Amino acid sequence: MGKGYSARIASNPYIVGTFACIGGGLFGLDISSMSAVLNNPAYANTFHNPSSNAQGAIVASMPAGSLIGALSVTYLGDKLGRKKTIILAGLFWVIGSIIQCASINRGMLVVGRIISGLSVGISSTVVPVYQSEIAAPAIRGRLVSFQQWSITWGILLQYFVQFGCSYINGTASFRIPWGLQMIPAIVLSLGMLAFPESPRWLVDNNRETEALEILADLHGGGNQQDELVVLEFEEIKSQVYFERTEGAKAWSDLFKRGVTRRVFLGTSLQMWSQLTGVNVMMYYVVYVFEGAGLTGRRANLIADSVQYVLNVAFTVPAIIYIDKWGRRPMFIYGCLIMGFWLYLVGGLQARFGEMGTVDGTATWVVLNNPAATKAIIVCSYFFVCSFAITMGPASWAYPAEIFPMRVRAKAVSLSTATNWLFNFALAWAVPPMLQNIQWKTYLVFGTFNFAACIHFIFCFPETAQRSLEEIEDVFSQGHEFSAWAVSRSVGKKDLADVLAHKVGKESLEKSEGA
Repeated sequence: MGKGYSARIASNPYIVGTFACIGGGLFGLDISSMSAVLNNPAYANTFHNPSSNAQGAIVASMPAGSLIGALSVTYLGDKLGRKKTIILAGLFWVIGSIIQCASINRGMLVVGRIISGLSVGISSTVVPVYQSEIAAPAIRGRLVSFQQWSITWGILLQYFVQFGCSYINGTASFRIPWGLQMIPAIVLSLGMLAFPESPRWLVDNNRETEALEILADLHGGGNQQDELVVLEFEEIKSQVYFERTEGAKAWSDLFKRGVTRRVFLGTSLQMWSQLTGVNVMMYYVVYVFEGAGLTGRRANLIADSVQYVLNVAFTVPAIIYIDKWGRRPMFIYGCLIMGFWLYLVGGLQARFGEMGTVDGTATWVVLNNPAATKAIIVCSYFFVCSFAITMGPASWAYPAEIFPMRVRAKAVSLSTATNWLFNFALAWAVPPMLQNIQWKTYLVFGTFNFAACIHFIFCFPETAQRSLEEIEDVFSQGHEFSAWAVSRSVGKKDLADVLAHKVGKESLEKSEGA
């Protein structure tokens, strides 16, 4: 540990690339920490039976904090480095969990959720950046997609803790799970002390010797003369030095030529990932299944847990094949399929549902029709599986890899902030939507999926299996509205190409100086 990290840990790219994903798991913990208490009588009594609007506000307080946390990475990620920022995120989560666990009224609960949201916003922004900057090109998409898998595991594990505690009478049924969720954050903050800093961040901060040493440990078994290590080190230096001549790392850089297009792609992708409607099925799955006619708290909890298990399982193929399949097909086909399932859910609700009451509240519900109830639940399962195997993992990988180094922290934080902005809006809006426009809610989100599909077809070029520096060549091709025209061979280089470019550039600089 004389290096400030464990070289043995650094030598395994999967350990380095996946451990930080615990930060993503924190978001998953929050999702099920709320969804599992929506029909908990002890929770309702403690917080005075919140209305649909009030419950939406409580749920939305976390993404509100996440919005602030994501934007703060624009400073923290560049100032402190990726590693220390991840550690800080873990500390925020512990503080937020303590306040939530001890909360005695809505105000205290909201404050705790906002602080936890800061942690989720920071970690969901900086972890994909950290992963993309330490991973080899051939497995970068796979490692970054572990971020989504960790979210699904967080959802599942916390949900089963909540399910087990549902047999406890009183407030302990929700306070125990809210308290236990601080454990992963403690593990994250302490564990990150043994991990290396991002070599790209080190080069950008004039610490090249440390960067080369880390690259050698990451990709060369400690050998600083390894061809991949030399290739990556030379590419990083070349790109960082080039970007320094382009201007200061300021917000205005996001609107410079060659960057604005990518900012639009990153932010719109994160917007679409929320407008797919996946969080309707995650945060409010209890309401969805109650509207489908599933009665009984235990039956609902069991049906919900099946959805969360499927979410975990179907993310695995995406992790394995994301770099082989590519990002574009996952975006395009994922949205087409998800839109189809949501239209089916909405159609079944419209055909077989009617105004009724659930727990004394007037709502649209399917009554006395077991076949329709089962069909809606199955379609919901298929929707979540479709998201898990396509859009879920790819939506984290793409923004982390398309931006130049000089603006990467700011641009990714802006993209992730867009995710949290729409998460906040939808978390608050969905309960009133389900109450007021009922089954039409699913048609709204289905339409968003089809609109996103069109956008992906025309505007999103492929980035799989390229280094972060090679992706620059992808965007230099143009094709702003014909992304399919960018060949998957564009940008591919070997060591000879990089060294020849470097020699040519140095010769040009000398001739200009003469």
